[in-house]
Amino acid sequence: MPYQAEISRKNPSCLLFLIDQSGSMSDPFGGGEPNKQKADQVAVIMNRWLQNLVIKCAKSEGVRDFYYIGVIGYGNSVGPAFAGSLAEHDLVPISQIADSPMRIEERKKKVDDGAGGLVEQSFKFPIWFDSVANGGTPMCQALSKAKKIVQDWLSKHPSCFPPIVINITDGEATDGNPSEAANEIRELSNADGNVLLFNVHLSSTQADPIEFPDSDSSLPDDFARLLFNMSSILPPHIQNAAKEYENKITEASRGFAFHADGVSLIKFLDIGTRPSNLR
Repeated sequence: MPYQAEISRKNPSCLLFLIDQSGSMSDPFGGGEPNKQKADQVAVIMNRWLQNLVIKCAKSEGVRDFYYIGVIGYGNSVGPAFAGSLAEHDLVPISQIADSPMRIEERKKKVDDGAGGLVEQSFKFPIWFDSVANGGTPMCQALSKAKKIVQDWLSKHPSCFPPIVINITDGEATDGNPSEAANEIRELSNADGNVLLFNVHLSSTQADPIEFPDSDSSLPDDFARLLFNMSSILPPHIQNAAKEYENKITEASRGFAFHADGVSLIKFLDIGTRPSNLR
């Protein structure tokens, strides 16, 4: 059975994110607050996801390197999107991410005061990834870079849980048809199965998200069908994770979301990066 390899310090896995940083990412989510850019919200969600992963990998003796993480931005240029001391690194072990935020901001949130009201509370929020929105959408270049990163990883980790690549975009590629590059990533494999490529389309219009479809027949346009067909079928353990959210999941469901908003993106990242066997 594929996708059963244990994820451990001796046999880590790889999670690689491709983040659209084109000019249109300065637009708000469809139906969202007009002063909140998609790029800003994606940055917040990614930084929170990284913080949560650090916590999941933390044990009494420190943060264990179960994962190596990469964030590649594509817009005015294509390259690593980590900032600070992690800049220019394609993949970084999770322990190094834990030790090297670019900065730590103090933010505020409202919490229950225990008497039926709300009180404002300060908290520390580490930042590894900043908001960027300029240029075109060189998705083909980003996927080609992802292929090289994943190929190198697989050559050194022939029996790991296969890498997961998650492409987050709000528009069509401006440098050609990304299908071939996506297929080449999905065809990469090791002893535990093929590399997984998932795609999330961020909505600029007010529309209901389409999450983990098993067919392209109900998708609204050619671009949605293109991203669907670029996406891997969910392995069984991720199907089960998706069912926890009451999604209609079948054996043909793919790692794809269309017209996603911030809430959908958070849910997608939680589902799409679930390990099958973490030790």
